Amino acid sequence: MQPDFSFPLPIDVLRDEIARMLRRRNVIIQADTGTGKSTRVPLWARTLGRVLVIEPRRVACTSLAGFVAESLSTSVGRQVGYAIKFDHRFTENTEIVFATPGVVLRWFSENKLADFDVVMIDEFHERRAEMDLLAALLLKHEQHRLIVTSATLDAGKLATYFDAECLKAVGRSYGVTISHHARDPQFMPTARDLDVRIKALVVDALARGGDVLVFLPGKKEINQCQAILKGIEAEVIPLHASVSDHDRHRALHPSSKQTPRSHANAQSDHVQRVVLATNVAETSLTIPGIVTVIDSGLERRTHQRNGRTALALHAISNASAKQRAGRAGRVAEGYCDRMYGKHAPLEAFTPPELEREELTETMLAAAACGYPLNTLPLLSVLPEKSWVAGTQRLRAMGAVDDAGLITAHGHVLYPLPIDALFAHLISGMKDKSNQEAMCDLAAMLQTPQKVWTRKSGDESLDTFTQWNKYQCDVVTSLAVIREEQPDVIDVDALALKEAKQLSASLRDALALPQREVASRFKREAFLKNVIDVAPELVFVRRERRQQAFGNGMSEAVLSRDSDFPDKGHAAIIFDQFHLAGKGSKQTTSYATCTAPISLTWIAEAGLGEEQIGERQEQNGQFVDLVKTVYAGRVVSETARFAEGDSLISAFAERILSGDLIEGAGEAITRQVTYWNLYQSLDNRASSETVNAQAWLQQVLVDLGVESAEDLALLDSDDLHFDGIPEWEFDDFAQKYPLMLQLAQLNLTVEYNKAKRTVILHHHSGLRKEGPKRWELPAWQGWRVQYKKASRVVDVK
Repeated sequence: MQPDFSFPLPIDVLRDEIARMLRRRNVIIQADTGTGKSTRVPLWARTLGRVLVIEPRRVACTSLAGFVAESLSTSVGRQVGYAIKFDHRFTENTEIVFATPGVVLRWFSENKLADFDVVMIDEFHERRAEMDLLAALLLKHEQHRLIVTSATLDAGKLATYFDAECLKAVGRSYGVTISHHARDPQFMPTARDLDVRIKALVVDALARGGDVLVFLPGKKEINQCQAILKGIEAEVIPLHASVSDHDRHRALHPSSKQTPRSHANAQSDHVQRVVLATNVAETSLTIPGIVTVIDSGLERRTHQRNGRTALALHAISNASAKQRAGRAGRVAEGYCDRMYGKHAPLEAFTPPELEREELTETMLAAAACGYPLNTLPLLSVLPEKSWVAGTQRLRAMGAVDDAGLITAHGHVLYPLPIDALFAHLISGMKDKSNQEAMCDLAAMLQTPQKVWTRKSGDESLDTFTQWNKYQCDVVTSLAVIREEQPDVIDVDALALKEAKQLSASLRDALALPQREVASRFKREAFLKNVIDVAPELVFVRRERRQQAFGNGMSEAVLSRDSDFPDKGHAAIIFDQFHLAGKGSKQTTSYATCTAPISLTWIAEAGLGEEQIGERQEQNGQFVDLVKTVYAGRVVSETARFAEGDSLISAFAERILSGDLIEGAGEAITRQVTYWNLYQSLDNRASSETVNAQAWLQQVLVDLGVESAEDLALLDSDDLHFDGIPEWEFDDFAQKYPLMLQLAQLNLTVEYNKAKRTVILHHHSGLRKEGPKRWELPAWQGWRVQYKKASRVVDVK
């Protein structure tokens, strides 16, 4: 079937040249938005075989498939189809398939995309991590003809990277008048009073005629602007990744009988539209009828900060600003109102995701496709910290081996359409009930939008805590997805629908029953199973900073989205997000899904370190007070009879204190102390300083002491320390005494060889004045000082 090209597009002039180039090598097409590259080029490329078009966003995938199918006068799913998460419409005979990167990566891991001849990577300038990985995999594999489209990147650099010819298409424009609304030319984009400032610009833009497209950083800002624009004489339409099909259709299709107008006095019988959109409208999608673009200059994106991936508001790049302005001027003279200064110091390009996000998922995807990520010809340089962290996580899960290749366990994790951590948790659940619960919880947490919120107010909180006595977010989340929640829980229907789809997909993949016949959830068994599989998710509350929780490696604070109880001391934190703090390196992690647990569970799971505290003797037996410490908190205390090393340590302590084997402790202490001094002063040996306690413990072990009965067979001669030779000991001790008894003054003696100084410390005695030099040993060549309290004086 021949396509309908009755509506010409700027890209059409390159049709023959593109077809000619594709027959012999890869092609780079640099084209502005609206040139038709996403819809025309796949149709031309199908002469070389089956075409796969990789689109970065789901909305673009389904919309472009519909547009191209319409141009062929066919329905979606026949000659033209799509494949996105949870939804696909195509057959093995479909000539052109639009698909998102995640779907394509899974196909590549299965058969290296053997079902396709031509692969088109659309909007490559967005530099999504999955797009960069796919580009590197395709170059490594060298089995497909590649088409790469980019609106803003350096075409010469891309041509070298892809070994491709480069073509440029210029979009049709009626001209765009750009205005900057800022108090000075270098004023950067800001979120302050954003909705109020946008309302004023929208009112002015509607007066010009035509529809208005407003670029905002996220759903939160879209909702705020939607609220403040109520009452204006225009149809206000949200457009972001999770909007309903109805809203998406309203945004991408003109109102009935809509006639674009370029002047305020133009007449039309349609209602004007104000589309409030995220970056989803920046590329790929063409929104008809737009006369004015209002650019907030903001986007919400991730970046690397202090070793973590933090989400924050950022000023857009100059490349993005150009893209946004290009959405106006398609059907008539256009306008772009920028809410920042003309000379605001914006970045040239948005940094690639591989350089600003964690690499765990990308590394697992690469390994599943047969290659360690760092062996692929990537366009970006991988950050060292992110690479090390990702390697450690995947190895800890057992998903990759030491060479970075995928393991059998990794092959189990990767096909599940969720993050590797949740896939790892699901695979580690011991029984069907726990596995079902983890599938449902993962589905709730992997849904981009928050599915539920608790109603505010004390009455609602009382009702909630009566129903969920643990104040456990896991209990609430599972109740919501299984539709068992009380009325005090508000649910986002669209987000819940997506969560249910993901849950169903996971349950199907693991041959588990569907939610309607789900197994009964057993909270304690489930959470203890989680601790066994992923102990790093266990956090304890800081004793001094009650809002902060730590696990010994990182710290998180409770977010307002969590219902964690005020008196809870420990938690499993299933989900966090990171926000940039005020300092240049400060990052705050917020816990959004928590489950309270008992401190004793931590000790029972074998987490933390045991520390021997107070030791007591009861009826001739030694009893240790053993503390288990996890992330700086004591999680359990138990008393138990000393045994093994602890018992030997107790025997050694009692011997040195003189309580056991009379005279042995005093002799050992004296001999060891003089030996250490002997080595230090006369340099007759190079061994390390001897610790009396450690030496005695080793001697007791060597003598085979295991009980009090064994110890009773020893006497002081068995514990003799061979230090200074006997024939030399008395002379050395006289020359370098450790204690001095003078008239009404007792002193301890310290020798500092480095400074050739003898320091006499006041020990006891009624004498007020210090020692005299004539009272002391000769100590030729040594400086002598007397120290009492904090006062130090030279002894003359």
